[in-house]
Amino acid sequence: MDPIAHTLAGATLAQTGLKRLTPLATATLIIGANLPDIDGVMSFFGSDTALEHRRGVTHGILAQALFPFLLCAGILAYDRFIRRRRDPARQPVRPGLILLLAFIGVLSHPYLDWLNTYGVRLLMPFHGRWFYGDTLFIIDAWMWLLMGASAVFAWSPTRWSQWLWLILGLGASTLVTATALVPLPAKFLWWIGIAGIVIVRRRGISPTRNRKVALGCLAAFGIYLGLMKVGNRRIQDKAQDWVLAHYGETLTDIMTGPLPANPFHREVVAVTATHYYGLRVPVLDHDAIVERYEPVPRPQPDPIIQLARAQPEIRGFINWARYPVYEIQEAASGYRVIIRDLRYVRPDQDRAEGIGLVETFINRGEL
Repeated sequence: MDPIAHTLAGATLAQTGLKRLTPLATATLIIGANLPDIDGVMSFFGSDTALEHRRGVTHGILAQALFPFLLCAGILAYDRFIRRRRDPARQPVRPGLILLLAFIGVLSHPYLDWLNTYGVRLLMPFHGRWFYGDTLFIIDAWMWLLMGASAVFAWSPTRWSQWLWLILGLGASTLVTATALVPLPAKFLWWIGIAGIVIVRRRGISPTRNRKVALGCLAAFGIYLGLMKVGNRRIQDKAQDWVLAHYGETLTDIMTGPLPANPFHREVVAVTATHYYGLRVPVLDHDAIVERYEPVPRPQPDPIIQLARAQPEIRGFINWARYPVYEIQEAASGYRVIIRDLRYVRPDQDRAEGIGLVETFINRGEL
């Protein structure tokens, strides 16, 4: 998920009552919820290097075991040498509870990352296998709305903080409602939710009631996840039946890609032993399954493809790609190889915003 989602998750967890356990509880949860994304520093070394390390070691089982202890040590050091040195009368933090909260915050991160189609390597550094939840879009509007509600109620007592939340709310609303990918009913529902948050906040809300709101938001988010999972199961069955009826093949794998703010459709990559099938599948029966592109043959062993995959400048992309397809274009001095990941681009797409497409060149002398 995106950093805003992780931050709001940590903040909402704090509002459920965890922040009362010890001083600096909220900071521990929010920092812990974002800590695995420290691998983002690799983006300074190039996009492919970032892909090679993204959601790897810092999201794996070893880091999840070590990060809470490091975070706890950092919080305790801050409390002793800065916070209480400035004001010795302040209540000291409770180390055991800080460690517990650090584990909660840190472990929330790979769970949320697992929910989308990007994937996460949970077993790193011992094994590089990717795990995919295929449940939420990478930026989920409804998670923002639910988790943002308790944060707004808790952290908007002053005029400047209210202006800050207003700016953030308008920015998020622009991102959600300005794109054509979000269906019109979802845009209306988003604005209704924003209006409800504003009305409740203006009327005021007590800390006790905000705790109930935070628990309610987490419960609603859990129900939302459950319904999305049920929808995925239904879509997988429908896609299997459709491919079998139209092409006589059985699925070996499937990706149920969520769409922005639209829980009623998925962009599916259905995989058989021989082909990739790109479908748009509805959860409900009154809409038909749409074939997004012609079936794509799965790559067969080829020396040019093998050389392309071995090129060091695209090593990160090759490791990250889930459903790669290869287009080989012959040139005078060699071969241009375009590699597309069908999660995010069509098989005929020449340009892509983001990380769905790369290309490399193989000289004839390398063959």
